[in-house]
Amino acid sequence: MPLLIREDDVRHLVNVEDALAAVEAAFVEQARGTGINQPRRRVRQPHGTLHLMGAALVERGYWGFKAYTTTREGARFIVHLYDLRSGRLLAIIEADRLGQLRTGAASGVATNYLAPEGADVLALFGAGYQAETQLEAIAAVRPLRDVRVFSRTPERRRAFADRMAKRLGIAVRPARSSEEALEGATLITTITTSRRPLFDGSLIQPGVHINGAGSNAAIRAELDAEAVRRATAIFVDDLQQARFECGDLIQAYQRNRLAWERVRPLADVVAGLHPGRQRADDITLFESQGVALWDVALAADVYERALTYRRGTQVSFGDT
Repeated sequence: MPLLIREDDVRHLVNVEDALAAVEAAFVEQARGTGINQPRRRVRQPHGTLHLMGAALVERGYWGFKAYTTTREGARFIVHLYDLRSGRLLAIIEADRLGQLRTGAASGVATNYLAPEGADVLALFGAGYQAETQLEAIAAVRPLRDVRVFSRTPERRRAFADRMAKRLGIAVRPARSSEEALEGATLITTITTSRRPLFDGSLIQPGVHINGAGSNAAIRAELDAEAVRRATAIFVDDLQQARFECGDLIQAYQRNRLAWERVRPLADVVAGLHPGRQRADDITLFESQGVALWDVALAADVYERALTYRRGTQVSFGDT
């Protein structure tokens, strides 16, 4: 019988380090062609949106999909995980924490492969739920000595800085402006729902690596066209998905600041098929929309550990 795995189980079974390993392995399968991703589709109605995305990891033997709803009451996430060969349902997993982990891990993987080895000053735009794992994952791959967090609400960014400094044992401080956050930064991560660019792209220093993790709708842009134009190397999680979902790149393209031929899948870098950063002064950019490959990869780990540690509840479901 399949397992029903709750949020509390997920929190006990996997952490940021596990998510980094799962997402990195998913990128490798993607580059090999055995990681098959179906870009997100959305069903909109007057009260909210249903989001659907699926993927298969042939080498690992799993496939599945994530379905989630967003309404004025919030968001609810579920992953269905299946056996690749038989099609048998293996698990139904509550996936709020899972999604938070895999989103942060993707920026961590991109930072590990694209950022300079000595990058240790992070400008973090956003102080919400998703910003926590962005910071945790980047701190896991680079020895951060200074983190400046900027968001629209002073109280929220102060609370975030205090909380994360205690959790990670590193210097995290609120910035009073985007300019203050960017001064001397060698890493930039954006994780907001902003529809307008967060800062002037001309302020980005040579050699910086940028993770654009919040712009997963054509109407939203965290980076301006100048930031995209200045990026020496641009990578995405899924080329097809980025063309209709990545607001940063879509709006730069509309302003004649981007040719799509410049954009490559990050999977090629992770698998050793593309060098990624080639010069010290390159500005590298990873645009993260979030793909089902990461959900399935981390869900597989959750399921396997749930079996090992006897977490979750067996449920009767059809002929499974």
